[in-house]
Amino acid sequence: MDAVIRTENLSKHYGKLKAVNNVSISVNRGEIYGFLGLNGAGKTTTIRMLLGMVGQTSGAAYLNGVKVTPGNSAMWKDIGYLVEVPYSYPDLTVRENLDLIRHLRMINEPGCVDLIIEKLNLGQYSDIIAKNLSLGNSQRLGLAKAMIHNPSLLLLDEPANGLDPAGIVEIREMLKDLALNKGVTVFISSHILGEISKFATRTGIIHEGVLLHESSVSDMENLRKVCLHIKSNDITGAKNILEKKGYISILNDEGTLELKDEESVKCPEKISALLVNSGFPPSLVKVEEEDLESFFLRVIKMKGVKQ
Repeated sequence: MDAVIRTENLSKHYGKLKAVNNVSISVNRGEIYGFLGLNGAGKTTTIRMLLGMVGQTSGAAYLNGVKVTPGNSAMWKDIGYLVEVPYSYPDLTVRENLDLIRHLRMINEPGCVDLIIEKLNLGQYSDIIAKNLSLGNSQRLGLAKAMIHNPSLLLLDEPANGLDPAGIVEIREMLKDLALNKGVTVFISSHILGEISKFATRTGIIHEGVLLHESSVSDMENLRKVCLHIKSNDITGAKNILEKKGYISILNDEGTLELKDEESVKCPEKISALLVNSGFPPSLVKVEEEDLESFFLRVIKMKGVKQ
C-alpha cells in the first residue's frame, strides 16, 4: 500500500534545540494517524514541515509520493490543514471567510460554502464576524476552511481545542466517516491520548522531538497494564494463602494486594472464592486497567526522558 504521508529522518533544529529529531513515519490511505505528545513535544513543528511552512534541517517529507519543497503549490490542491490557531479574516463574517477561501482555491461551485457550513454546524453563526466567534466556533471555522474543497488528506493540529464535549464527539464521528467511507487520510495531533484512541487507527508518541512509540491502537491497548486489586481485614493472611496456591501478589503502599497474572485478572471470582473459603474474605476485589494517559506518561518514563 502506497504511503500518503512519509517522512525519512525528518529533523528541525533551532541552534542547540532539537525541536524534531530524526522522525520517520508512514501513513497509508484511509488511516487516521494520531500524533501524540505533550505541549512542546514537536507536533506542530512536524506538521509545519509536512506543509512546507518551515524548512527541515535534515531528512525529507513526502505527501502523496511528492517530496515537500518550498514553492511547490500544486501539491496543496488536495490537502486540507489546520495548524495551531485557526486563522481567519477577523472583520469578515463566517460566510465571507469561506467564500474567500472558495475563490482562493478556485472552486467554481458556490454551493460548497453552504454545504460546509451545514457540515460543521455553523449555520446560526454564518453572518457573525469572525473575531466575535467563541474559541470553539473559531475552531469550527478553521476546520471548515480545511475541508471546503473535499481534500483526500487532512493535517489537523489539535483540532479539538476549544470544543465542548458534544463538539469533540461530532468532529470525531465526522473524521471517522471521512476515513472509513471516503478514504480520506487524517493526520491529527493531540495531547489527549484518551480521545485520540477512540477513533485513530494508529498512533505515534513524540516527546522532546523524538518518536518514542508507534503502534496500532489495538496493540497499544494490549500494552496497557491491568491488575487485580485485593483488600482484606487480614491482608497478610490473604497474601500467604495466595502464595501457597501459587499466586504472586505485591502489597502496595495503600495496603492493597496487586495480582498481575492473566488468570487473576480474567477470573477475579476465583481469587475471591479462594480467600472466602480460606477464612480471609476480601473487602475489595477490583480489576483496574491503566488509563491511556498513564500509559502515555509511562512510555515517556520507560524511554528515560524528562516530562
